[in-house]
Amino acid sequence: MNKAFKYNSIFANLQVKPVVSEEKDKYLSLASLNNLKKFIPNIDTEKNIDLLPIAFDACVVNRVNKNGDVINSMTAAEMVKNFVNKPINIEHDRSRVIGCILTANFSKFGNNESLADTEVKDIKEPFYITLGGVIWKIINPQLSNLIEESNDPSSENYLKVSASWELGFDEYDLVLLKDANKNLEDAQFISDEKEKDKLSKNLKALGGSGKINNNTYIYRQVLGSVIPLGIGLTANPAADVEGVAVKDSTLPEINNVKTDNNMDESDSSKVIQENNISQNVENNVNEEGVINRIIMKIENINQITDELLKQATASSITDFIQEELKKASETFVAEKSEKDNAIKAAQEKYEALSTESEKVKEELEKLKASLAKLEEEKLAKAKEEAFNVRMASFDEEFELSDEDRQVLAADIKDLNDETFAAYKNKMAVLMKEKNKAAKKAKMDKEDIKDKGIDESKEDKNGKIIKASTSLEVKASEQSATEVVDEVIDNAKLEKTSIPNSTTTAEASLREKYSKAFGLEGFDIK
Repeated sequence: MNKAFKYNSIFANLQVKPVVSEEKDKYLSLASLNNLKKFIPNIDTEKNIDLLPIAFDACVVNRVNKNGDVINSMTAAEMVKNFVNKPINIEHDRSRVIGCILTANFSKFGNNESLADTEVKDIKEPFYITLGGVIWKIINPQLSNLIEESNDPSSENYLKVSASWELGFDEYDLVLLKDANKNLEDAQFISDEKEKDKLSKNLKALGGSGKINNNTYIYRQVLGSVIPLGIGLTANPAADVEGVAVKDSTLPEINNVKTDNNMDESDSSKVIQENNISQNVENNVNEEGVINRIIMKIENINQITDELLKQATASSITDFIQEELKKASETFVAEKSEKDNAIKAAQEKYEALSTESEKVKEELEKLKASLAKLEEEKLAKAKEEAFNVRMASFDEEFELSDEDRQVLAADIKDLNDETFAAYKNKMAVLMKEKNKAAKKAKMDKEDIKDKGIDESKEDKNGKIIKASTSLEVKASEQSATEVVDEVIDNAKLEKTSIPNSTTTAEASLREKYSKAFGLEGFDIK
């Protein structure tokens, strides 16, 4: 029964980007294909001429690939043997299987020195998973030829073909690395589910930018039940791997093959087939009996003429068409890559602007909150000052007890100016008995009564006169000014009849009236 994996990842690069110096670090170096040849399966190709044995590095353990994925040493050790018998396809197209994996090993990163399976679990630095297998040449002869040609350093297709793995897995942790560092030994790991849910949207595999800030990159470490699903041969591997190695060729030179003059066309074709020659050949026997092989390579569509078609076979046309398709494909990939980069740059710019916009929005909200708080404090202060002024006005106008103040404070604390004015008018009526001005006027009036002249006088006949009685009656009937005038007149009348011995009494009376009525400015005679 097939298992449906939660995640399925093809570790292929989306951009044509060779391993160059800008990605080099303390571990990275360009390994020679010769170092891979010891991992090529031992197959008798003389008896199995339809098989092309190969070896290649499938991935780099403990080192993040260009798709943002990585496995650690423990996972690699547990899954490596499961690569055996898995398919090899073209560019991860599972409908185009062209071979099979036969062996799985570990080797050192950069030089492919063999590593024992038992020693890799504790290795922290990067190392390779190195695989061996076969290509079924009859499935795609052109690809088989290209793989062999990619082993020739003088060919323009040198190292053109590499391997890229496919995995199925159920779990992953997040990996954070600074700047261009890709090595797992320097990483920070995040396994908390809530934190992973929060940050996973930044993963490249999930459509994110691959970053959480300007210098911190986020990657995915594959965990759990990890199953290798196969290998795709590609020109653009995601991992830091390069090349597919084949055995050294032991075939004879093909440029000039000496043969009998009576060799017919079928015999020459047989020689060509046995020597795996895919170009078209015209038999042209010279005087020395040498068959010159004329390679019919078409460079331009205008070269295809009726004369050429007489000499060329279908393979020549096919090769030309494939070459043109290849060029068109490369142009398309380059243009697509350029557009993808432009889209990516625009997306990053948009994300930066969005982040900046969010910051501005956040600052604006803080500013609004601060202004609202200041406005609230200002209103509260104004309300407090208005309350204090109002209470002070009541204290100034009325004699208030603490209970009065509590009642008034509760009543006026929420009143506006209009309702407070009405309330104060009402209180002026209700608390008129406590009005300080009214009480003072009343007290002054009573004080005037209480300070009337109460010394007894004798008239010329010796009769005692109660001046205070006359004064009290007049004070109740006359104004204060009239009372003062009367007092002064009485004082003049009494002067002639009062002996000198009354001088002290007169001064005392003057002082008393002065205190009672404020008569300091009057000249009493």
